[in-house]
Amino acid sequence: MATTTATTPFVMRLIGALALDPVTYEEVEGDRSATGQALLVVVLSSVGAGIGARGLGSGSPRSMVFISAVSLVAWATWALLTYQIGVKLMPEAETRSDVGELMRTIGFSAAPGMLRIFGIVPGAAVPAFTLTAIWMLIAMIVAVRQALDYKSTARAVAVCGLGWALALAIAVGLGLVFGPTVS
Repeated sequence: MATTTATTPFVMRLIGALALDPVTYEEVEGDRSATGQALLVVVLSSVGAGIGARGLGSGSPRSMVFISAVSLVAWATWALLTYQIGVKLMPEAETRSDVGELMRTIGFSAAPGMLRIFGIVPGAAVPAFTLTAIWMLIAMIVAVRQALDYKSTARAVAVCGLGWALALAIAVGLGLVFGPTVS
């Protein structure tokens, strides 16, 4: 008798990702149909950053689009660096992953970034961006640990921390070179 397994609805996956639930990340890793959902999470997170940045004094539509784009590029850079570091430089013996599996889990780890939109509330931008950055880093650690089948959380911390630092440096560099001037 054939059995079927129902996939978890998108909203429940978002809640699981926000709750740092390893089971949610494992499910997303194995579900090829979740690639579009993961991409949507990343785009919504980036748009949340662009809108929330208005609270940091970046109120023009051009600035919002620019910050959303930089956020998206920073995420993609972080994700690709994490793949290279985690799979090529620091794998464990059990590490078996492809780009799609890791991108799906890492995509859902961007879910806390959607809350950056609350930065638009006067006085809330710095706390919103600070808290979501930390939350996203922790979510990324859970996602990487699950996707790369790490037994050691410390290894996932090292991989994500190194990738995050490099991606942040690239994002800051892009912002300084191509960003709008603040007067």
